[in-house]
Amino acid sequence: MKKNNEKTQGGTVVEHLVELRKRLINIFIFLFLSFIVCYFFSKSIYNFLVNPYAEAIISNGMERRLIFTALHEAFLTYLKVAFFASFFITSPFFLMQIWKFIAPGLYQNEKKAFLPYLISTPVLFLTGGLIVYYLIMPLAIDFFLGFESARNSNSLAIELEAKVNEYLSLIMRLIFAFGLSFQLPVVLSLLARVGIVDSIYLKTRRKYVIVIMFAFAAILTPPDPITQIGLALPLLLLYEISIITVKIIEKK
Repeated sequence: MKKNNEKTQGGTVVEHLVELRKRLINIFIFLFLSFIVCYFFSKSIYNFLVNPYAEAIISNGMERRLIFTALHEAFLTYLKVAFFASFFITSPFFLMQIWKFIAPGLYQNEKKAFLPYLISTPVLFLTGGLIVYYLIMPLAIDFFLGFESARNSNSLAIELEAKVNEYLSLIMRLIFAFGLSFQLPVVLSLLARVGIVDSIYLKTRRKYVIVIMFAFAAILTPPDPITQIGLALPLLLLYEISIITVKIIEKK
């Protein structure tokens, strides 16, 4: 009898590992295919990401360009852009595969409790990315362009000659940083569901969280006040929203 139970448990573990392997293979295949498609449209994606810089230059009446200084830099930049876009496309599919893996082991009420987090995760990530693209980057570019100076008799002109790779690395890093940071309500709500934190704990730690948020923003963003404040303030707002959601969870 004991041997049969061990075989059953062993078979169950093997079945879970096989199922997990299947889901991971599906994710990698979808990521690879989306990467190929995105590389085909990498020039259009590149133009989309560069648009905030182009609009800032045009609105200020300047004539600027983006340069690359290494022979292979442009090619690697397009590869990076394609992978960045394919990650965005694959992320909902990735979450769907996770859901299909864990859903059979959940009760009906657990499925209902977990499903909102599955939906809110990509929505919050996309919201963070849109804030970077439409708000933070235009303000940051105007801020940095303000340090240019014209040539005079005593000094040379100071003009921005931005590199393609550096600019795209900056905007993609900011999108990822904001997207991941915007998962704060999801993380705190899940911690509240398993009893690790509660609303009182979050309220009493608010003053420490403010310091941590600004330090976190300073690490993830460039050394300018616009992007740092632009990340810290939404995080503080999300923290307050998390306290409300945790309260709702406690009542349920």
